Amino acid sequence: MAKKVLGRGLGVYFPEYDSGEGDNSSQKPKREPIAKAGQKKKQEVAVDPAELANVVLHIPVDDIRANPNQPRKEFDEERLDELASSIKEHGIIQPITVRYIGEKKFELISGERRLKASKLAGLSEVAAYVRKADDEQSMAFALIENIQREDLNALEVALAYQRLLEEFDYTQAQVAERVGKNRTTVTNMLRLLTLPDFIQNSLKNNEISMGHARALITIEEETSQQKLLKKAIKNEWSVRQIEEAVRGFGGSKTNKKSKKSNKEDLFYENISSRLRQTFSTKVQVKPKAKGGEIKIEYYSQDDLERILAILDTV
Repeated sequence: MAKKVLGRGLGVYFPEYDSGEGDNSSQKPKREPIAKAGQKKKQEVAVDPAELANVVLHIPVDDIRANPNQPRKEFDEERLDELASSIKEHGIIQPITVRYIGEKKFELISGERRLKASKLAGLSEVAAYVRKADDEQSMAFALIENIQREDLNALEVALAYQRLLEEFDYTQAQVAERVGKNRTTVTNMLRLLTLPDFIQNSLKNNEISMGHARALITIEEETSQQKLLKKAIKNEWSVRQIEEAVRGFGGSKTNKKSKKSNKEDLFYENISSRLRQTFSTKVQVKPKAKGGEIKIEYYSQDDLERILAILDTV
């Protein structure tokens, strides 16, 4: 049964936190440990700190270490200062989430912005919800909390998904289940990591959205991708506008080529472009003397299943 200790100090589990030692001991009343029914108040409750779960405690900020699995790597300094000012005036409205890691130390699961802002505000301790979690769960919790509350950019989400796949041997289906997304969404996120660095940097800097990047995936040549990316950023294109540009890109390119070749080149290039849009991946249609072949690229078994699911609907 979950323990319900709300807003207690660490003296509940570590009496020495409130031992009264130090220069301010005469000014600060000593907290007494919780007593069992029928026993004298001074007798301590035998609680193993390792079993801490579903409780809210006031924890010294110096006893909370950062989450090494935190998917967010960059924080807006101006927004942090604003949050620190709010915390200084009103306190933390929502507790951070931590797990106990031994030796009276805790590790942050979620709420890094609130913890950073609390330190900036000069708080010595913060309210924290303590839950039991292993490394895998801690990373998943941190990812989910960021997706739901703090606007991670698409590339940060994709990198976090990749860590779940590589470090915890998740399948894409398991990642989708853990973060509450459908598998196609997870697959599309992961495919962003196959993009050239210049597109990934634009995503990281929030110059374009995931929708813009997905449209650019379907173009094979990097020089062509760069050309459209620059236009999209300069003209502040919507996702629909860049999709239309991508659809017309193959046609305009082939129109120039068709002066030297024939109408069949334009026909096959347009078919390839339509298929790339349908499958959200690279597709080539190559005619032969008799018939031809369609080459559809995929990047994982899950990606292949996604493509097969699209084919099943045809």
